[in-house]
Amino acid sequence: MPDTNLYPISDRLLRRPEKERQLGRKGAVFWLCGLSGSGKSTLAIELEKRLSDRKIHSIVLDGDNLRSTLNKDLGFSNEDREENLRRVSEVAKLLVENGMLVIVSFITPLEEFRKQAKEVIGPSDYFEIYVKASFDVCRQRDVKGLYAKAGEGKISSFTGKDSSFEEPTTPWLTIDTESTSLNESVDSLLRSVLKQVEF
Repeated sequence: MPDTNLYPISDRLLRRPEKERQLGRKGAVFWLCGLSGSGKSTLAIELEKRLSDRKIHSIVLDGDNLRSTLNKDLGFSNEDREENLRRVSEVAKLLVENGMLVIVSFITPLEEFRKQAKEVIGPSDYFEIYVKASFDVCRQRDVKGLYAKAGEGKISSFTGKDSSFEEPTTPWLTIDTESTSLNESVDSLLRSVLKQVEF
């Protein structure tokens, strides 16, 4: 039951346009989704560096980082995945409402999860980026050793194997990491991001 003894102060805080003017750009949430090993975290890390080179401050919300802290009480059932992403969406919303450029890197396997994120954050602030790579290619990369563990039955509900991944149908941007180099992928991502955050 909602607590009726809450008195939010949102209406008395500095407004978002004032904070964006201080930062010199518009806030936005760039949500990278895709299979484990597709390159989401790598792209997020490189994008943050490229933005920093241009004196643009950004914040990365990465799946493994938040699952080991804010969301360490959650597992990998669909219900827990949904709650995991709901919390991340609320954090991203809080940051973007304060004028921040937010880079989110989460598998986000189902369309309903991505729809929820978009609704929480707001359609005008949510930019979905599909980091595309096939299950077989991600398994060959296996940068974290997770595919090997899943193959040995040591990981249950593994996305793409035991748990489904629904390809985004209308992403804002698709980056195919099978056919483009890291440098090309980051260049494309950076150009698209800069167009959205410039005044």
